[in-house]
Amino acid sequence: MSTAISVSEHRRYGLERVSRVWQVCRSAIYARRARALAGVAPTRRGPQGPCSDPELVARIRKVIDDSPFTGEGYRKIWARLRRAGVRTSKERVRRLMREYGLQAQSRPAKPGSEKLHDGHITTAMPNLMWGTDMTTTATVGQGQAAVFIALDHCTGELVGIHASKRQDRFEALEPIRQGVNKHFGGFAAGCAAGLMLRHDHGSNYMAEDFQNEIKFLGIESSPAFVREPECNGCAERFMRTLKENFLWLHHFQTVEELRVALLEFQRVYNSQWILQRHGYRTPDQVYADLTGPGLADAA
Repeated sequence: MSTAISVSEHRRYGLERVSRVWQVCRSAIYARRARALAGVAPTRRGPQGPCSDPELVARIRKVIDDSPFTGEGYRKIWARLRRAGVRTSKERVRRLMREYGLQAQSRPAKPGSEKLHDGHITTAMPNLMWGTDMTTTATVGQGQAAVFIALDHCTGELVGIHASKRQDRFEALEPIRQGVNKHFGGFAAGCAAGLMLRHDHGSNYMAEDFQNEIKFLGIESSPAFVREPECNGCAERFMRTLKENFLWLHHFQTVEELRVALLEFQRVYNSQWILQRHGYRTPDQVYADLTGPGLADAA
């Protein structure tokens, strides 16, 4: 920039003016320019420590190889070095492990290079996939309560919602039962055949009783990938809407009072909440448009 020609003055801007405008010390510019001309890479200032970087990296590699565990972070490697008589700072160990690719991975890599899915979890028609999830809230008189929901991946319709003091597998089934009764005309063996249920790996959803009941209804279990909540993104996103528009705004004395209020919220949500991906229509409108008057009444 200092060698650029000013359009109005027809002369160079100069280093002094450029450094003043950019608020950069000229000595730093000169030092960096000298290192570039000499081909010397910037190094850490201060004393070197007990050994050079290459020697310390070799010691770090030995500690990692000798450890009976995998995935240890820089803090544990630093502690093992101290036990071996190598005293250095944790930040230096962290820097070297990062530069030489010795840091532990926070998430195991999936085998193969191809993705296991294309990132789309919505469906073209209703009642092909529902998502279910649970959150907790607090009541004034009875303490913590669990809130269970079931949501259609196509229309965004809240097909079931329930509140309970307990958080077990039987309470988690209640929103599914509500949705099956509403959209499949009853509760019988195989009545919901063709429907998949997306859920996480919570103990209440993976329990044998929960899995057996949805299997009895003809529903196919579709667990989300481990540590990938976006697989259950429809239910997860609705939970944010529920908290921001209901749970964080109201107080309830009892769990029963909360449960009744949630049913009213379900009615308001399905009839008035508009969805951008459906042309700003409500879930009830989307369901009616996709199924037709006859099928919608039958469901």
